[in-house]
Amino acid sequence: MKNYSFRYGDGTVSIPLDEKNVLAELHGNRVPPIDDIPAALAQALDAPIDALPLAAWIAPGDRVALVVSDMSRFWMRQDKVIPPLVDYLAARCGVDCAHLTIVVANGTHIGGSESELRTLVTDAVFDRVRVVNHDCEAPDLVSIGTTAHGTHVRVNPEVARADRVICLGACTHHVMAGFGGGRKSILPGVSGMDSICHNHAFALDPVCFRSNPRIGNGKLADNPLNDDMCEAAALLPNLFMVNLVMNAEMKLAEIYAGHFLTSWQAACAAVDRIYRVEVPQRADVIVASCGGYPKDMSLYQGTKTIDNVESGLKPGGTLILLIEAREGGGPSEYFDWIENLRDGTMEKRLREHFTIPGYVFLLNCEQAHRYNILMLSSVAQETVAPMGLKSFSSLESLLAAADLEGKSVYVIPNGSTVVPHVKGE
Repeated sequence: MKNYSFRYGDGTVSIPLDEKNVLAELHGNRVPPIDDIPAALAQALDAPIDALPLAAWIAPGDRVALVVSDMSRFWMRQDKVIPPLVDYLAARCGVDCAHLTIVVANGTHIGGSESELRTLVTDAVFDRVRVVNHDCEAPDLVSIGTTAHGTHVRVNPEVARADRVICLGACTHHVMAGFGGGRKSILPGVSGMDSICHNHAFALDPVCFRSNPRIGNGKLADNPLNDDMCEAAALLPNLFMVNLVMNAEMKLAEIYAGHFLTSWQAACAAVDRIYRVEVPQRADVIVASCGGYPKDMSLYQGTKTIDNVESGLKPGGTLILLIEAREGGGPSEYFDWIENLRDGTMEKRLREHFTIPGYVFLLNCEQAHRYNILMLSSVAQETVAPMGLKSFSSLESLLAAADLEGKSVYVIPNGSTVVPHVKGE
């Protein structure tokens, strides 16, 4: 037996496994972190992809909106990038801090407190630059057009009225949009609730009540969510992207800046190169951690690990998921969908009033029916039982229920940075 260590919340959990059954311990491909972030950032901004250098693109007196991600994505540690970016805008581009506004792309999330905003951008930046939360239900959102997919795009007024918009985000795999980051800073990041819901409703199969087979991790071609998001971003003609890519240890490894689409596509290719791991076969069992807090802050956030790792699991296989979920389901409505699941009204409600927590809830139910998902979690078993998930507060009871004897196993210490890919599939 060998003890394998996994991050869980702010701590770690050790699980003993029979080594003869462990096919492999999977990690993302090794890429060194950036040693000098300000220098690497300056290099990306000086020689961007398919765009003018940032200092040439911004004119004196321009009003600039800098769109950044919220606390749910603090794993990208944008607090290490925002200060040198603001310094670059001031020193190299001549942007007066009075003409710069940082907009937190909350999407449908509730905006953070001043303390959280200071954590996101650092005290030094907060004290010299105006920082605002995007509110997807604010009455003053501005229409910028309609996509070919019929999404009426309304965005934050600071973004709509800025002379130049710079989006800072991290690229990673995403179960609905194929990849996160890039154009998602606009839709859903700073868009209205109606725009977001219309876009995200493409996650449902238009004929059957299930996830749309055209969406999925790493799927961009013919993905209606992605296509619609790209069209929405293209409605802003003054857009510049700064895309961050984290290595398998969640350290900033690469920066791609420039054209809103092609710079982000370069980041997507880097994400695949780092996170996609070739494996010879699917396993009977996967034991995976979400990567600890904040990746496992809730089921809404942490179950993204299921999206990543299921490609290495046999149909009907067992997934042992280490997900503390100190915030329970995450958004308050996540568990509210249990009532609709029980009374059979889930499809009607989700099609008429699509919400992202509702879709994630549906997806988790689908996954629970495809696999035997056993969670070590603070969420009570009786809460998730209607979904088909199984939750345990005791590792001993979980392992007893898993019955691992003679079963092939993949160990994935950080499921947020690993996507298994079976050769030939």
